[in-house]
Amino acid sequence: MRAMDGYNGAMPGGRVDGSDKRRRPRVAGPVAGAARCAWGLIMGLALLASVATSADAGKEHAMTTIALPPPRTEGALSIETALARRRSVRTFAARPLTMDQLGQILWAAQGITGSRWPLRTAPSAGALYPLEIYVVAGQIKALDEGIYRYRPQAHALAPVKTGDHRGALARAALGQGWMAKAPVMLAITGVISRTAAKYGRRAERYVFMEAGHAAQNIYLQVQADGLGTTAVGAFRDKAVQALLRLPDGEVPLYLMPVGVPR
Repeated sequence: MRAMDGYNGAMPGGRVDGSDKRRRPRVAGPVAGAARCAWGLIMGLALLASVATSADAGKEHAMTTIALPPPRTEGALSIETALARRRSVRTFAARPLTMDQLGQILWAAQGITGSRWPLRTAPSAGALYPLEIYVVAGQIKALDEGIYRYRPQAHALAPVKTGDHRGALARAALGQGWMAKAPVMLAITGVISRTAAKYGRRAERYVFMEAGHAAQNIYLQVQADGLGTTAVGAFRDKAVQALLRLPDGEVPLYLMPVGVPR
């Protein structure tokens, strides 16, 4: 059985090389039974944390989620080629994206990949998954302008507010007008308390690491799909929090405009 999806080496027999391929310690007799019970409890807590993450998302719109097309797990571009071609893009053509493209990018950032446990495309310390992904949509075919929260468990969007808010988000990003020309802007946020419950003062560091994992996944998926993006960290936190209607304790970490390169 696969262990918790993390990278801190806290579990017995865990690896510290950044992978989530861990082996359960081999013990015998009564200790084995106790170890199995403890292991099941830990994985159960990770599952509950993941479910709670989904339950927190868009409570006021819980009955109006918008399903995304199923993600694909095979593509024409190799990971090596995507890495070699990865660049930051700040100029975009006036072309909309499709729901397939949007859904694939969101899945790459935080999509569910585990069959038995809801593990995701990006590693998370203790499988606590403190990240949230928001979509600030302006030009997506078959999707109204608005702000949405990605719900990984359902691979769906939960509406947050209506209208085109790309310009407002660009102004919150210290007036970087080029961002508003992208058909969609993604915001990666973090709920540090989810990780702090287990890792205490190390939690903030782990959450920032995870934001980097998710952002790189977005970069590579965007490259594989012939699109472009740039990770933006210069913005006014309070302005972004207000625009996205973030609850207390949830902080913005990255903004990533996505579109067709011009």
